[in-house]
Amino acid sequence: MDELWSDGRIIFSKNGNPRLKTYLIDLPGVSVRDIWTDIEPVNSGAAERLGYPTQKPVALLERIIQASSNPGDVVLDPFCGCGTTIDAAEKLGRDWIGIDVTQLAISLIKNRLQDTYGHRLKFVSGPPVLHESIVRIIGEPTTPNEAATLAEDDKYQFQWWALGLVGARPVEQKKGADHGIDGKILFRDDPKAAKPEQIIIQVKGGKTGVKDVRDLRGVLDLEKAAIGILISLQPPTGPMETEAASAGFYEHKTNRQKYPRLQLRTVKELMEGKGIERPSTVAATDETFKKAPESKKKQHEQKALEL
Repeated sequence: MDELWSDGRIIFSKNGNPRLKTYLIDLPGVSVRDIWTDIEPVNSGAAERLGYPTQKPVALLERIIQASSNPGDVVLDPFCGCGTTIDAAEKLGRDWIGIDVTQLAISLIKNRLQDTYGHRLKFVSGPPVLHESIVRIIGEPTTPNEAATLAEDDKYQFQWWALGLVGARPVEQKKGADHGIDGKILFRDDPKAAKPEQIIIQVKGGKTGVKDVRDLRGVLDLEKAAIGILISLQPPTGPMETEAASAGFYEHKTNRQKYPRLQLRTVKELMEGKGIERPSTVAATDETFKKAPESKKKQHEQKALEL
């Protein structure tokens, strides 16, 4: 009783009756029920919202993973969509495997994990790599020949994969008619501009010629876009390169650096690391994808990650 009194745990009611002060931390609490109403859905203003139609709150997946696994266990999501499950698993120190049917989902998840964990994770394709910060991607083309096979099997999957090589987002996420633009990159090189600049991308899996370059130039002018990119399996011909060069240059709004306004890239070049010429993220803010919040905590140790 003396200890409770000295600790300030004895209080008195208005009537002068002694009461024991109990802190919430000392109580066992209430077990989590089977109906959860304390986790809000991902609303339009949520920082974690990526625009994916069926996106779940990361707090929901964290609770499920914590209740059903231990650190070091493997979490499998065979329909991983925008990657909320594997994001939560990574944060909680679980190994994970994510599976989805589309190349679009893989690109979305890669962007999400890179935004959240920065350079802590490295993405590779091919054989298993035993490294705690390596994410192994299975199912993406690893050679131009495999890319050509994908283009023959499903041109939309090929387009989505090729757009991922340059960090572009598809214009239409559903299969439909080709309106001249397969993907876009949005950037803002002038902070005072009312809307971002556009880099428009066309992806061609078949034979290409100078007509394709002229058509893209027409779309470039119509859209008033900054830069146009034609991605193809076949190398461009001389007339195609001449037509592209005649489109001139885009000039950065603030530092006045110039970039070719119409650029031709093959899948082979992109796979070998030759990117597109565009304002860097240092000189321009990339607004192509909604950014996932960056993780403030140190990443848990991982053994094997697969996507």
